[in-house]
Amino acid sequence: MVGGYAMNIWVDADACPKVIKDILFRVAERKQIMVTLVANAYLRIPPSDYIAILQVADGSDVADDEIVTRCDVGDLVITADIPLAARVVEKGALALDPRGKLYDADSVKQALSMRNFMDQLRGSGVETGGPDSFSHSDRQLFANQLDRLVINA
Repeated sequence: MVGGYAMNIWVDADACPKVIKDILFRVAERKQIMVTLVANAYLRIPPSDYIAILQVADGSDVADDEIVTRCDVGDLVITADIPLAARVVEKGALALDPRGKLYDADSVKQALSMRNFMDQLRGSGVETGGPDSFSHSDRQLFANQLDRLVINA
């Protein structure tokens, strides 16, 4: 509970790994926290009073815009999208990357600067490579961070 309001979890679901969604589904049931997956495409979800899907129209940033509009102070947004993380942190929500990185006002600014720098490098033809493949330790970091965030929710 944050400021007297129950925490909701919003998931930028189109690119969220299945294993992370499964962790979120278990937490939703165990902690009775509302988890809403926001996606451009239909996604299968287990039957639950605490899990919902919000399907939005196709288009760049449509799901992101919907998450920013609907999230409140103290909510948690699961996303690997750093610009989205910056927008929700500015609004007072928390942002958690599927690899377990929690963004606050300082760390999201730093991550956004690095992302923009890497985009500039790629734009000038420099080969920067992509992210490492999603690992078991990433999953464990996410689960541990999520547990810490919802312990009092």
